[in-house]
Amino acid sequence: MSVFTYELNEKRVAIVTIDVPGEKMNTLRDSFADDLLVTLKQGQDDNITGMVFISGKADNFIAGADIKMLDSAEQREDALALSEMCQQAFFSMKKQPYPTVAAIHGAALGGGLEFALACDYRICTDSDVTKLGLPEVQLGLLPGGGGTQRLPKLVGIQKALEWMLTGKQIRAKQARKAGLVNDSVPHSILLDVAAKYAMKGKAKAVQPKLDKISKLLESNPFGRNIIFKKAHDNVMKKTGGHYPAPLNIIKAVRASVELGELKAYKTEAEGFADLVMTDVSKSLRGIFFATTEMKKEYKSDDVSPIKRTAVLGGGLMGAGIAHVSAVKAGALVRIKDVAQQGVSNAMNYSYKILSKRQKRRIMSHSELQLTMNRITGGTDYTAFKHVDMVIEAVFEDLNLKQSMVADIERESREDTIFASNTSSLPISQIAEQAQRPENVIGLHYFSPVEKMPLVEIIPHEGTSQETISRTVNFARKQGKTPIVVKDKAGFYVNRILAPYVNEAANLLLAGEPIEKIDQALVEFGFPVGPLALLDEVGIDIGSKIAPILEKELGERFKAPNAFERLIDSKRLGRKTGRGFYTYEKKGKKVDESVYELLGITQSPRLNKQEIASRCVAQMLNEAARCLDEGIIASARDGDIGAIFGIGFPPFLGGPFSYMDKRGINKVCSELSTYASENMVFTPAESLMKLADSGARFYATDKVQTVLVEVPTEQAKDSVQAESDNVVAKPSSEEKPA
Repeated sequence: MSVFTYELNEKRVAIVTIDVPGEKMNTLRDSFADDLLVTLKQGQDDNITGMVFISGKADNFIAGADIKMLDSAEQREDALALSEMCQQAFFSMKKQPYPTVAAIHGAALGGGLEFALACDYRICTDSDVTKLGLPEVQLGLLPGGGGTQRLPKLVGIQKALEWMLTGKQIRAKQARKAGLVNDSVPHSILLDVAAKYAMKGKAKAVQPKLDKISKLLESNPFGRNIIFKKAHDNVMKKTGGHYPAPLNIIKAVRASVELGELKAYKTEAEGFADLVMTDVSKSLRGIFFATTEMKKEYKSDDVSPIKRTAVLGGGLMGAGIAHVSAVKAGALVRIKDVAQQGVSNAMNYSYKILSKRQKRRIMSHSELQLTMNRITGGTDYTAFKHVDMVIEAVFEDLNLKQSMVADIERESREDTIFASNTSSLPISQIAEQAQRPENVIGLHYFSPVEKMPLVEIIPHEGTSQETISRTVNFARKQGKTPIVVKDKAGFYVNRILAPYVNEAANLLLAGEPIEKIDQALVEFGFPVGPLALLDEVGIDIGSKIAPILEKELGERFKAPNAFERLIDSKRLGRKTGRGFYTYEKKGKKVDESVYELLGITQSPRLNKQEIASRCVAQMLNEAARCLDEGIIASARDGDIGAIFGIGFPPFLGGPFSYMDKRGINKVCSELSTYASENMVFTPAESLMKLADSGARFYATDKVQTVLVEVPTEQAKDSVQAESDNVVAKPSSEEKPA
């Protein structure tokens, strides 16, 4: 059955409706090219004036390619054929004697935008749901349907590179200003305007709308060399060379201006084929498949939605939670803090973020005001009788949290959910004295809340299924990827993070330099090194969690005593201006006096690879224990939790995927070698069993054939975690990420 419905209007303009049967999103399928050629031929036979392509879906034009097509490409030649098929189909559109128009409402991403680029004209709606972009880099790919060739000719080399290297999604106003679309109009007149463009005749080539400096740079080989070199250097700086897709994008764009058309398109197709077969792309595609699957879990349309929320604590975590609740979830938010200044700071936090959006013209002043009107605050429990959920984000103190449960049960409705943002305390202990324990749940965010995509949802044994479902639904509305984890100290993310950081600290105490340790893990692929991470979180905050983990989970979680000296000397990290590093306007640098304070004589003996290997081994070992104990439901949840929560290198697929690729035997052997010096490295029993049986965490390397929706901003943040996401400093009221 064709995805195209062809109708001829009275002006002999063919209106072609794109509608993939039975699917929420239009995606490019295997049969798309053949159906398109049939439709184009019909236009020739009817001697039409022009052809308009419009979506039959309510909120998307074409959301991209069906990723199942990539899964079917078992050999490089198969992937090459896919790219060449798309290129040829879009060439056919360009060659038609009549003009073609893409009438875009909603998402036109990836192959969907490449389809639109092949049309003579592009008209889009000015709706908030309309977004255009080529986000293939987020899947470890490049646009393989002519995107690297056509986009630079419309918007210029620099803008095209920026959009493709980041996977940025462009709004209607920006698209029109850049020359990506010919017009932006209200949805009600989209088809009428598109039909008028279809009667204008074939579009003439236009020059990109560039300022004088950009025009000068892009118009000659010397200037273009500067552009491509800078792009290459920036990519290497941000990715450490772990991701081949950005470099292939630069190569293909360069080909578009330096080679003939056939050779340039061949460069794109070959780059696409190479990338499809890489482990990096398979890992990144796996992340998207996993997050898509997770959207189907714990979902319930039968439970009442969270429309009114309250946040206890106006520090950075509380402010971030209030922000995503109001801005992303659209909820009314009441902030309570012990001081009015805390409330003001939390509200100002959202205002600053929204002001930046207004300055970039993403939102209007009136939209900013309407959003801020959803956030109120005070120092008492005014309005708490109306809230559906209360989220606490205060000190990591059990008695304090228990007293807050009692306060909320007194001040709120019987069905109000109490969600704790604790990072280490078991939820069962927080709910121990609750009158309505079925309403108590853990909802653990990561800092900075507005950027980090993960939340851990932690039900205790008495939490009701309705509470779990309502909390999961709300977290998704906040733009988060939730994983439901078992109620045990540290939950999942902090539990695998603690031994990783402790090992880094032990290496420092053994004489390894601070900067070398951090560089080793950044070069491995983490967004920030473990000691720099401690500085960002707050050394005092980390020290409060360590005893909880040690008490509940054992000696292997004991943090080095030497850190107490840092706390006693007020070296708490970035928030005090000094920790392992000093923080000044000029930037940060290693604080050499730390060595003397901790009684360390620098005596480097390990190379960076060995340092990274020891720290990561601790994380892998603990991840295996978490899976064995049921802290996480699956290896998939463990991989997503580590990537989205602490920036485990996405190109490695997560700790469990990484262990599968390395070989469980090798992982166990490495741990056993380290255990001869330190028993905390003793391989988890479950790892040893896997090694003995030759089994794996995942049954197969093959990427699952699940249809992936459009890469979202959330997904973008997660995949780019290695370069963008750095844990922000908490206030004195908060705890680590």
